[in-house]
Amino acid sequence: MNKYTLAVLVRNKFGVLNRVTSMFRRRQFNINALTVSETEDSELSRITVVFEGTDIKKEQLKNQLVKLPDVRTIKEFDNTNSVSRELLLIKMDNNSDSRADIIAAANAFGATTVDYSKHSIMLQLCDTTEKIDDFVDIMREYTILEICRTGSVSLEKGSKTISNSVIL
Repeated sequence: MNKYTLAVLVRNKFGVLNRVTSMFRRRQFNINALTVSETEDSELSRITVVFEGTDIKKEQLKNQLVKLPDVRTIKEFDNTNSVSRELLLIKMDNNSDSRADIIAAANAFGATTVDYSKHSIMLQLCDTTEKIDDFVDIMREYTILEICRTGSVSLEKGSKTISNSVIL
């Protein structure tokens, strides 16, 4: 199975997210990450979906998505044509035995401390999904109290934008 990232530009209307995600459900795709936000134009929202599947099923899905009345544009992203990032917030147990190791790992990965208390340290890391996965794997050697991750967000490299692409 391959991993795909699609950005779907849609009209910012009630029920559109449900119609788009239902298309994934009907095609039996498991969504690995989903991010939705308004764009620079308040009339439009951008849905970024990361999912796994086959090339044939992905193409069938795209063909079905373009038929939805509120879908304006679909872009497929990969590492060569886009920049993708994810945000991680991770709360760690703050004890004297592991504190120095946690802070050293955070520094090595470029994570920043966003909250510090007697009993916990909260770190923030914004990077690729793979780097965040690696950081979480290292943190599993210590006591993780809580993790919260966003879905992946992606923008096409260069001057092209999704809104100046062909509108369906």
